[in-house]
Amino acid sequence: MIRILIAEDQTLVRHGLKMMIETDPELRVAGEASNGREAVALNERQAFDLIVLDIRMPEMDGLEAARHILSRWPDRKVMMLTTFNDDEYALEALKIGASGYMLKNADPAALIRSIRSCLSGGLSLEEHVAAKVMPRLLGKTETKPVDPSLTPRELDIIRRVGEGRSNKEIADELALSVGTVKNHISFVLDKLELRDRTQLAIYAIRHDLI
Repeated sequence: MIRILIAEDQTLVRHGLKMMIETDPELRVAGEASNGREAVALNERQAFDLIVLDIRMPEMDGLEAARHILSRWPDRKVMMLTTFNDDEYALEALKIGASGYMLKNADPAALIRSIRSCLSGGLSLEEHVAAKVMPRLLGKTETKPVDPSLTPRELDIIRRVGEGRSNKEIADELALSVGTVKNHISFVLDKLELRDRTQLAIYAIRHDLI
């Protein structure tokens, strides 16, 4: 069973999200919080596979909660959920290390797909958000070349991470095992001194690897 924490200050919205998520029999909402501070405290007491954070909440907002969580548990998966189609929020969420950014008006099937993508190591952005964010990232493409120590295989994997592929999808496309892909990604993160695959995806975009 996949354990999910939801942090949302509106009770009805939180309960609605729980009902939608649990239409998938493998997903269970194992924790609920009404603000970011509660989410951080719950995460310290329990291990969750995915943490869904609303952007705007009292006491501590979702972005600040994500910073706290990912600074201490960088392997945790975090997905931001908001009513605001604002590329500044999305850019900040990506910089922090969020694996997904969805709008609350997404239909249940899209929400489940996004959750599944985050859990499998993909980068999930709602299409309207991606349409606004990606041009800004591309507009900041660095002119310096990629790290010369990267091998062709590593570049292939970085490129696919930047395209939002999950580990399984990368493994299938390159005829590798999922474990081998994970090892490659871990080695590349160390080599490039990056924190997580979200930063690796941004690296791929900024260095024109896609």
